[in-house]
Amino acid sequence: MQVVNWLPRTELPFAAPSRPELLDVAEPEPEVPVFVAPAPQADAPVQPAARSVERPKIEVPRPSLASTRTGAKPVEEVDETPVVVKPAPVPPPRFTLQLLRAGRCLLLVELPTGDSFQSRDPAYLLLKDMLRAAGLPDAPQIVGDPVRWPLLVRGTMDQGPEAARDFVQGFLSVQMEAAPCACLWLIGLPAVRFAGEADAEAFNRELQIEGLGLAWAVPGLELLMEEPQRKAAVWQAMRRLMARWKESNE
Repeated sequence: MQVVNWLPRTELPFAAPSRPELLDVAEPEPEVPVFVAPAPQADAPVQPAARSVERPKIEVPRPSLASTRTGAKPVEEVDETPVVVKPAPVPPPRFTLQLLRAGRCLLLVELPTGDSFQSRDPAYLLLKDMLRAAGLPDAPQIVGDPVRWPLLVRGTMDQGPEAARDFVQGFLSVQMEAAPCACLWLIGLPAVRFAGEADAEAFNRELQIEGLGLAWAVPGLELLMEEPQRKAAVWQAMRRLMARWKESNE
């Protein structure tokens, strides 16, 4: 019955005397709270509780009503084809040439002033001296009108150097088919360039031109008058070629 001490209310007969110390009931001692410290963790750094950071809201663009319509225009594609830059057109050359015939030779001569020869022109007198020294008639015959280039002052026709060469060579080809010659004299840089397809370095030399045959490149008449020292090279070249037209005249 879990009874530790039992004492009667009255004294019982023949019972042993009671002990007074048993009658004192001891007051219960107050309970002292015991705090148990938590066991420390090995080398575990104490971190503060992380604060919750609010992430910024990202707005996703939504298609507008206009883009979802069936009549909306599609985005134009960019043409990545490289642009070809055309070279600037070459300005047409300017010259005037006169074709003459002396015996069995044809002379394509640059007109220094652009006008036809006059009987007392210094350039024409020099040409007559050259023909006499070559053993040819000193009164050459004019063949056709002067060739003036460019042909047109205005227009879209190509009048560049290649077109000028084709025209001059075509003109000479027609005249040589009508009356063949033993040697073609090209007097002046325009004649050498557009008939003989050469430059000033070809002066006093023989040229073999396809479709036209043998030609002789001679400096211009005005150049010979301005630089008389060039005449010696002209006479030497003339003596080497003289046999060609002399044989034809016999």
